[in-house]
Amino acid sequence: MTQVKILIVDDHFVVREGLKLILETDEQFQIVGEAVNGQEAITLIDEVRPDVILMDLNMPVMSGLEAMKVLREKNNSVPVIILTTYNEDELMINGLALGARGYLLKDTNRENLFRNIESAIRGETLLSAEIMERVISAREQQKASAPIHKEVSLLSDKETQILQSVAQGFKSKEIAFDLGISERTVKAHLTNVYNKLGVDSRSQAVAAALERGILHM
Repeated sequence: MTQVKILIVDDHFVVREGLKLILETDEQFQIVGEAVNGQEAITLIDEVRPDVILMDLNMPVMSGLEAMKVLREKNNSVPVIILTTYNEDELMINGLALGARGYLLKDTNRENLFRNIESAIRGETLLSAEIMERVISAREQQKASAPIHKEVSLLSDKETQILQSVAQGFKSKEIAFDLGISERTVKAHLTNVYNKLGVDSRSQAVAAALERGILHM
C-alpha cells in the first residue's frame, strides 16, 4: 500500500502532536516532516516531497498564507489543507483565493481529518458547510459596512446554483443528482465559471464569487 506523505506546519507543539497521534492510527498516512512556520515548510517541501500539507495560518517568521504564495510562485501544486481557529474568517477567504484544498478546525475529529486529506489527494476541494457558513457570513458583514456591487449578469442562474452547492461542500456527482443533470454537465458549467471568474479551481472560484458578492447563504 502506498502511503500518503504528510507535512504538518504549525507553530504550536500541542497541535502538531495531536494531529500526529490521530494520523498515526491509520497506516495509510506517513508523517514525513514538521515545521513551525512557513519558511521552514518551504525548505522542507523540496526535501521530503509531501503529498499533502496541513498548514496553520498564523505563524511567526512566515505565515501560512505567505507560504502558499511562495508555493504558487514556484508552481508547486502540492495540495494544502488549512488549519484554522474560530476567528480567522478573513484569512480563510484569502486562503481559498490561493487554492487551499480544504479547511480544518484545529479541534477537528478523526473522520473529518481523514476525509479532507483523502479529498485533497483526489484533487478535490472539500469545503464543509460549517466552514463556508462562517466565511460567507464574514463576507456579508463586510459588505454591510462597505457594499460590494453584485455582478448579477456575470454568472448564469445555473452556474450560480452549482457554485453555491460547491461552496456548501457538495461534490459534482451529488450536485448532478440533485439537479437532475449529468456529472459532465456540472463540470462543464464549472469550467464556464472558472473562465468567467478568471480562476482555475473550485476554491478560487468560491473565493472570487465571495469577493464579487455573487454567493450568499
